[in-house]
Amino acid sequence: MDRVPGIPRPGGRRLRLWSGAVTAALALSFAVTGQAAAADVNNARNAGFESGLSNWTCSAGSGTTVSSPVHGGSAALKATPAGQDNAKCTQTVAVRPNSTYTLSAWVQGGYTYLGATGTGTTDVSTWTPDSAGWKQLSTAFTTGSSTTSVTVYLHGWYGQAAYYADDVSVLGPDGGGGGDPAPTVPAAPGGLAVTGTTSSSVSLAWNTVSGATGYNVYRSGTKVTAVTGTSATVTGLAASTSYPFQVTAVNAAGESAKSATVTGTTTAGGGGGGTGLPKHVVTGYWQNFDNGAAIQRISDVPSQYDIIAVSFADATSTPGAVTFNLDTAGLRGYTVDQFKADIRTKQAAGKKVIVSVGGERGTVAVNDSASATNFANSVYSLMQTYGFDGVDIDLENGLNATYMTQALRSLSAKAGPSLIITMAPQTIDMQSTSAGYFRTALNVKDILTVVNTQYYNSGSMLGCDGKVYSQGSVDFLTALACIQLEGGLAPSQVGLGVPASTRGAGSGYVSPTVVNNALDCLTKLTNCGSFKPSRTYPDLRGAMTWSTNWDATAGNAWSNTVGPHVHALP
Repeated sequence: MDRVPGIPRPGGRRLRLWSGAVTAALALSFAVTGQAAAADVNNARNAGFESGLSNWTCSAGSGTTVSSPVHGGSAALKATPAGQDNAKCTQTVAVRPNSTYTLSAWVQGGYTYLGATGTGTTDVSTWTPDSAGWKQLSTAFTTGSSTTSVTVYLHGWYGQAAYYADDVSVLGPDGGGGGDPAPTVPAAPGGLAVTGTTSSSVSLAWNTVSGATGYNVYRSGTKVTAVTGTSATVTGLAASTSYPFQVTAVNAAGESAKSATVTGTTTAGGGGGGTGLPKHVVTGYWQNFDNGAAIQRISDVPSQYDIIAVSFADATSTPGAVTFNLDTAGLRGYTVDQFKADIRTKQAAGKKVIVSVGGERGTVAVNDSASATNFANSVYSLMQTYGFDGVDIDLENGLNATYMTQALRSLSAKAGPSLIITMAPQTIDMQSTSAGYFRTALNVKDILTVVNTQYYNSGSMLGCDGKVYSQGSVDFLTALACIQLEGGLAPSQVGLGVPASTRGAGSGYVSPTVVNNALDCLTKLTNCGSFKPSRTYPDLRGAMTWSTNWDATAGNAWSNTVGPHVHALP
């Protein structure tokens, strides 16, 4: 969330360039790949980095080989971007003219791109956001009539975390340059386990299988989904019902035998916490600072808002711990006692008041067990001190899914089933279930209230149909929300986050009417744009805005229009 109105975040120019690059890369990543012929070989040399960086060239000395983590063998590539370098590692690969090749690699860590240039036809690329575990990237290209070599590359993104890569493959006709042998059918996955359940879904995880390019998930012997990572959430299940699951590993050579069977039993009721909230809710962020928007007390927030997120908690010198300091001076003498009393009054009216952690300038980091414990303890302390009903996660500068999950579960154990947990990720954070934010939401699905993705300050992004949509439209809201709705979150855990006015964000503002149209499209299949969901989501949770202050500045036009519409949804 922006504290300063209408001003892009630091590095805004790079962000816009990145957004364009992301769009192009994402659009290309949906290339369809066919099964390799029997004579196909891996034309990449030193594909597993077992011989160091032999046959590879990395920009600005950014690459090295490491013994951990590795996907296969005993080595992998580690490449570290810098402020002006994206850690690009390349190899020239011999190929045959007029031939089709499947390009793939296993990657982990920061943003990672995989592609090929000099194909003589259409150059290709694909990418993934940060990933805590190994994930396979894959695309395909066809060579031109005179093409005898292509340049294969991996790279990260400027100033982002290091990425790891292993087991690169350029699978296709032998180009004569030497390479690795064609794959064999992978082994059956081991370690299959149920990692979470709700009333309508079962989440699964299993061990990585060497040489696998993907996995098929079976329920009662029938294939129900295919994934590239080592986890999946099967949705659309009946409550209080047991289901058997198995998983297979696949690659170009074929499909493995099925894994051992595990049984997952759905819960009796829906997950998501939020006891006492209506079916559909409106969330608004309340500013604990003066940035030119109307200054409010909690008592000034209109009654249309069901959840009020107090922005923001502050980082402390203790890793992971947060505190809250009411800006009494900036809020014209608003005292702590008045603030607490106003929270109690809102709660008496059936509203929830939570503390938001992060924001555009937030520096809270939860990246190990100690900081996760500190986070949970400090947030719980704030809940006891001020009467907050829960916490909002608005960390816009990175999130570790493993330890944020640990922190939220620890907090839930302290606070009990009435705890409110909301999230406000940026659009890029929710493009893939492997992204840290999305994985965290799925990890805590049984205690999660709602995810209100910020559909602004973004740029063009992919919708769930693989098409690119521009921000500021009904299609952007619906097609991107569809990713979450079909990616494992319950509809009751998905909300639409938008700015309350043109001054509330640098870009991406839509009128309240457009917000209402998007809500209708998702819940009733009416008032859609060019994108129309394959089904309705009548349990969609609602909408969020930044902020109640900017809403007040604009005469509360947003809450007066969107609020009644949300509360009248089916």
